[in-house]
Amino acid sequence: MPRPAHIAMIGTPLVSHVLPSLEIIRELVARGHRVTYANADRAAELITQTGAEPIRLTSTLPVADSDWPQDPIAAASLFLDEAIAALPQLHAAYDDEPADLYLYDIGAYAARALAEAQGRGLVQLSPAHVAWEGAQEEIRAAFAELPGGPAHRARFAAWLARCGAVTTNVEEFTGHPQRLLAMIPRALQPHADRVDAEAVTFVGPCFGAAEGQDSWMRPAGAEKVLLVSLFGSAYHGPQEIYQQCVAAFADLPGWHVVLQTGSGSDSVELGNRIPPNFEVRPWVRPLTILEQADAWVTHSGMDSSSEGLYTGVPMIVVPHGAEQGLYADRLVELGVARRIDTADVTAAALRTALMELIGDPQVAARSAWQWAEVRAEGGTRRAADLIEEQLVEERVS
Repeated sequence: MPRPAHIAMIGTPLVSHVLPSLEIIRELVARGHRVTYANADRAAELITQTGAEPIRLTSTLPVADSDWPQDPIAAASLFLDEAIAALPQLHAAYDDEPADLYLYDIGAYAARALAEAQGRGLVQLSPAHVAWEGAQEEIRAAFAELPGGPAHRARFAAWLARCGAVTTNVEEFTGHPQRLLAMIPRALQPHADRVDAEAVTFVGPCFGAAEGQDSWMRPAGAEKVLLVSLFGSAYHGPQEIYQQCVAAFADLPGWHVVLQTGSGSDSVELGNRIPPNFEVRPWVRPLTILEQADAWVTHSGMDSSSEGLYTGVPMIVVPHGAEQGLYADRLVELGVARRIDTADVTAAALRTALMELIGDPQVAARSAWQWAEVRAEGGTRRAADLIEEQLVEERVS
């Protein structure tokens, strides 16, 4: 183990970007490193629970999901605006006492500019797909065809030219990190064979002791357990789907159904129609339940898809939106899921999909195979080990 160091994490104030790496941060703190974490106030509660020291940033990103634009150029511009606003704040926080190593989220462009200006090493922590050979060129060509695309790229290039970054090519800067740890299973990565293996390591989902704090236990009389959870850190499923799930799985012989309904204003309204074999719970990250479940109805977001593979639980995937559809299709390709589109969700379709999943020995075999593959990627401990290896390399160089 290297001697204790100052490691700085530069984040993005989006829950879906903060949660995946929290256990890595907690592990680094536990290993004796001083870890500072620069992010907006709205992420502070999550950060302080890891033992890291929060560094306050004022963010320009929207808080509410409804405030995010659908136009891809407008959305990309928001992240550039965030970088332009964050970089002076990061210089103020770190120029007098630079970190030995910087970690950063995929959306935190200012972190790379800061580290390159200071001549310090950095490692990107990606909670989503990473670029493959040719991907950035494809993205650049696609953006060039969109209204405002060339102007956005020119604005990004102008910022890179004046911000102190060493890497001034936009595609290189955004799509080719010097070192990257991908916190997703390699099985979910498109064109995984075209990913730069020298720069990118797939460590898989990064969980830890804090993920198992929910003390849920499988009921003694339950022959099978089904989790129904279309909620995620950034998505809440349509209420009609939950109602169809109630109709599909009510009084299903031998099955205990755990239905996560959200909390507060996000809660699903089920009235007095809760069947006796149902257990209704507010949403928390479902890892503890999944590790004791036999099947899962999920929206197939990136986090949920990763959790399903990590626990080896066959899935009924009900995607909402293009990105979730990509993950859903990949899970079907892997042989561990059945897909039902939102418009096609009925009680009969859900029940048929469940019976097909549990009745197919190939699904069980493939789920077990994926479980073993994802666990072998190493998760939190391997990620921390690789970060410490990078620390040693930086000190030697």
